[in-house]
Amino acid sequence: MIWSWLRRHPRVIDVALVGLFLFLGIGTAVNRGHRVAAAVPLAVLEALPLYWRRRRPGLVVVAVTSVVLASIAVGVWVIPLQLGVALYTLTAVREERSERAVGVAAIVAVGFAALAGGGLEFGAAAARVVFLIAAALLGDSIGSRRAYIREIEEKAERLEREQEIEARRAAAEEQARIARELHDVVAHALSVIVVQAGAADDAFDRDTAAARASIRSIDESARSALTDLRRVLGILHHDEPAYEPQAGLERLDTLVENVRATGLAVSLEIEGAQRPLPPSVAMSAYRIVQEALTNSLKHAHADHVRVRIRYGERLQVDVRDDGRGATNGAAAPGRGLIGMRERVTLLGGTLAVGPDPGGGYHVRADIPVEAAP
Repeated sequence: MIWSWLRRHPRVIDVALVGLFLFLGIGTAVNRGHRVAAAVPLAVLEALPLYWRRRRPGLVVVAVTSVVLASIAVGVWVIPLQLGVALYTLTAVREERSERAVGVAAIVAVGFAALAGGGLEFGAAAARVVFLIAAALLGDSIGSRRAYIREIEEKAERLEREQEIEARRAAAEEQARIARELHDVVAHALSVIVVQAGAADDAFDRDTAAARASIRSIDESARSALTDLRRVLGILHHDEPAYEPQAGLERLDTLVENVRATGLAVSLEIEGAQRPLPPSVAMSAYRIVQEALTNSLKHAHADHVRVRIRYGERLQVDVRDDGRGATNGAAAPGRGLIGMRERVTLLGGTLAVGPDPGGGYHVRADIPVEAAP
């Protein structure tokens, strides 16, 4: 706890170091009793710069080295602790070659001065130089370790940010997928219900059987939509109900029958050898047909719609009606057409929509089967 507090208040450590070195330097000078008048001021000048060692490590090394050289010149240099701390700080916090070169130059200058004629025995002078080298190497080792830890922390932060971005992207994609599902389910069911409700109202007094058939169609469409909604909302709320199979091409017959019950003539053609498809392809193809039929029912005022599914290396879905193609959504594509395009694009396919030159409207999707995710 104390160490953590000191790490948060580095100035306290610096003041304590300066105080300690003042005490040691002045005490040593007084106890030696030799050239006290010169030793005490030099001890003070050698200790005081350490207060700024974190902010100006290079200048502190230069200042302390100058005082040390002066102390060697007058023969009062005793302890190398101050310069050792300055060198340690320099190599621990600085990566620039120029500032590290200052440390090397300081060691060389002090070593040359101490060994050449500092009034010290060779062994004592060499020991002091070795101490300074060890202090610099220790600082370099600590600095490298700190840099390594910083790099790991930065990588961890980048990874965390990337994971957060990826989670947001996945959430946005899931929301878009659920929105497409909800739109496809609700739009088609409501279109069928609205048309059948109108037909039931028209036939209620004159043709009870026809009105009853329309009401049964409304019931089937509502139940089917409710089942799909429960599935989609169950996924949305992370429930784990007994899921029913997602809509696929095997349910096209039911879809076509529901639309035929509204009075719109729908023909279904299957070409090529039918085979199991990846769920994403089968569901997207079903939703494309569903959306195209919904648009024909709501906007085109068509009498007939042809649905053609062609199996091969690529699945081709073609829906054409004989209604008023120019008003079937081409001018201002709504959410349904946007959803269709997104589905096909995600599967690596292509989508073409628009009015036919001879009248009517077409939706044509071409989806690769083998490479589909």
